[in-house]
Amino acid sequence: MAKRRVTLFFPQELIKEPVIYKMAKEYNVIPNIRRAKVTETVGEVTLELEGSEPDLERGIAYLKKSGVKVQPVEGDVVSS
Repeated sequence: MAKRRVTLFFPQELIKEPVIYKMAKEYNVIPNIRRAKVTETVGEVTLELEGSEPDLERGIAYLKKSGVKVQPVEGDVVSS
């Protein structure tokens, strides 16, 4: 299984929508939340995604199509 680390930036209208859940169910991708900052106006989530390479590609494409900005994360994600 392949792994990718990404940070998702949600527009305000998507903050309360289950976008990550839908991506996980529809595209067989396992999300592991590494860091999150979610308020009424800001949604920023860093995830480690695991799945087959084609599933990861389709899942990330779904997030982008939904209006979520997806940014790859370089290196390890560790917060103190």
